[in-house]
Amino acid sequence: MNEELEHLKLYLEIEKVRFGHRLNIDIDSVPESLACNLPPLLLQPIVENAIKFGLYDTIGEITIGLKTRVENSYLHIKITNPFDEKIQHSNHGTGFGLNSVQRRLFLLYSRNDLLITEKKENQFITQLKIPQSA
Repeated sequence: MNEELEHLKLYLEIEKVRFGHRLNIDIDSVPESLACNLPPLLLQPIVENAIKFGLYDTIGEITIGLKTRVENSYLHIKITNPFDEKIQHSNHGTGFGLNSVQRRLFLLYSRNDLLITEKKENQFITQLKIPQSA
């Protein structure tokens, strides 16, 4: 997880140059999650998605949140971004980003319940649950 988070931070630095003060990132990663296993480049497409749907078509500042925790032999990752259904309704994406992550998780773990998304109080929430070896 630590290496993935470092790669993600490099990507986010590039995006901060691109979007300036409009893009804020809030990473809350508990220390024990940094030693967890995470498939390579799993977070980047999710965060790209969060930036695309949270920042495009807006003129104000937004915050992308990333929170990790470890519970019951799972690494839990929660990514949040602002979501305005009125704006997004007219600008549907292809769905490729999250679908590809879902397919990849199924190929690795043979489970369909490791990626969950929901819209709640003007937030789009993506949650990952990554099994950890004992």
